[in-house]
Amino acid sequence: MRPVIVGVVTALVLCAAIYLGSRGLHNFDSALAAYAIASVFLAFGIAYRYTVWISSPGARRLFRKGWGAALSWQNLRRTPTALPRMIATYLGFQKFLGARSRARWAAHQLIFWGCLLAAAITFPLTWGWFTFTANTGAGPQYTMNIWGFGVVKFNALSLLGWLLFHGLDVAAVLVVAGATYFLIRRMRDREASTGQRFGYDLAPLLALIIISVTGLLLTFSSVFLHGGGYEFLAVLHMAAVVLTLLYLPFGKFFHIAQRPAAVGMQLFKYTEHGEIRHCRNCGEPIDTTAYVDNLRATMRDLKLNFDQLAEVCPRCKRLRRGQAYRTTVKPGF
Repeated sequence: MRPVIVGVVTALVLCAAIYLGSRGLHNFDSALAAYAIASVFLAFGIAYRYTVWISSPGARRLFRKGWGAALSWQNLRRTPTALPRMIATYLGFQKFLGARSRARWAAHQLIFWGCLLAAAITFPLTWGWFTFTANTGAGPQYTMNIWGFGVVKFNALSLLGWLLFHGLDVAAVLVVAGATYFLIRRMRDREASTGQRFGYDLAPLLALIIISVTGLLLTFSSVFLHGGGYEFLAVLHMAAVVLTLLYLPFGKFFHIAQRPAAVGMQLFKYTEHGEIRHCRNCGEPIDTTAYVDNLRATMRDLKLNFDQLAEVCPRCKRLRRGQAYRTTVKPGF
C-alpha cells in the first residue's frame, strides 16, 4: 500500500508542477499531451518501484548508508570536493566501465549523454516549461522562455539557434551510435549473448534505436520531403516514446534511478578512513572495516549464512571455488 501512496503523491506533485510551470496550462502544447501524460505515469512508476526496492534489507541499507554519506555535513566539511568528484567520475563519466572495456565505456557514454540531452529538452517542452516565441511571424529572431520568462534571445540561423532547434537530432545520433554498438555486441559476443533475455537486454536497445531513428526521420521529412509522411512518423515516434516511458521503471532502465544510491555508497567507502580489513587467508587488504562490516550486516539481513566470506579477498575466493570443484565435482567424472 505504501508504494502506491508514494507513487500517487509523486504523480500529483508532477501534475501540479506542470500546471504551475506552464502558467495554468497557458503554455501547454496539447499536441504533446501524450508525452506529458506518459511522464506522469513514469513518475508514478519510478516512485512505486523505488519504494518497493528500498523495502528490501539490502537495498534499504544501501539507501541509508549511501544517502547518509552524501548528505553528511561532517563529510562535507572534511572532504568538500568528494561528492562533486564522485558525481562526475562515477555517475557522469562512469570510469568504472572504462576499467572493463574502453569501447563499452565509450558506447555507454554516448547513450548516457544522448539520453540526458534528450530528457533535458523533451520533458520541459512537453510540460510547457520551455517555449519559443518569435518577434515577427517570419522570424528569424526568437526568444526562449522558461516558465513564461524570457531567458535567451537568439537568431534561428545562428549556430546557437541550430543547436537549440536540433538538439534532439544530436541526441538521437549519439544514442543510435551507442545502442548499435551494444546491439551488435550482444549478437556476436558469446560472453554477452549467454543468458541474455530479449525483454530485459535486447528490447531496451531496440527501443532506444527506434525512438532515435523515428525522431531523425521526422527532421528528414520536414527538411527534404516537405513534410511527406510526417504524420505517420510522428504517431510512430510518439508510440515508441510513450511505451518506453511506461516500460522504464519496470525494466533494465530502472538502474538510472538506482545509480545515485550507488554513488552514495562509493562516497561512504571513500570517506571512511578507518582501519583497513585484511583477508583472513593471505592478509591482503580488502577494504575499510566500516564497509566490510556493513556488507556482512547486509548479508545477515538477507539470511545469507556465509557473511564471513566478506573478509576473504577475491583471489582467495576463486581458489576456494576451484578447490571445492576439484574435491566435489571432478571426482564424479
